Amino acid sequence: MLCKKLSADGVANLSDLFVVFISNENKHIPMWHQKASHRADGIILWDYHVICIQKREEENSVDLVWDLDSNLPFPSKLPSYVSESIRPSFELFSEFQRVFRIVHAPVFLRSFASDRRHMKDSEGNWISPPPEHKVIVAEDGTVHNLNQYIDMSTKDVLKDLGEDSVNVVYIEQLGVLVGESQLEQFFSCFSR
Repeated sequence: MLCKKLSADGVANLSDLFVVFISNENKHIPMWHQKASHRADGIILWDYHVICIQKREEENSVDLVWDLDSNLPFPSKLPSYVSESIRPSFELFSEFQRVFRIVHAPVFLRSFASDRRHMKDSEGNWISPPPEHKVIVAEDGTVHNLNQYIDMSTKDVLKDLGEDSVNVVYIEQLGVLVGESQLEQFFSCFSR
C-alpha cells in the first residue's frame, strides 16, 4: 500500500521502489528505532519486517528508506537507516542474522497476496485489528503467498553482487536475497 501511495502522490515513480522483506530461518530479527518497542533504544524482535527503498536516479542523490514502523525520519537516507536501525556493526549471534529479500515494486504489486491469515490466532480470532484496506489478491488470483516472501535462509543469499543480480530483481516474483553486509552494496550496483 505504501508503494502505491508514494506513486499515486507523485513522491516516487513506482519503477524506483523496492519492497524489502527482512527475516531469517528462525523468524527472529532485531531492529532498532521501532515504534512498537518499549525500550529507549527502540529495539524489538520481529518475525519479519518490511520496508520500502526508493532508488533515486538523480546525480549525487541518496537512496531513501520508507519504514512505517520506525521512529527515525520518514523517509530516512539508506546509509543512516542501515546504521541506526539495522546496525550491521552490532555483533549478532548467528540465529539473529538478517536476510533481505528485495523485490521490485511493480513485480511485487502484481504477485503478492495476503488474506491476513497470519494475523489470526489458532481459533480464527484477530490478534490485533486488521488494516482497513481490502485483502490483497495477486493478478493470477492467488489469495495468500506471504510465507513465500518471508521464507528465507542465509544459505540462499547471493554470493556475488553485480549486474546480473540487479537484472534478476526486475523479473523474479520473489526478487533476490542478500545478506546484511550486501544491502547497501546491492543498491549501489544500479547505474545512475
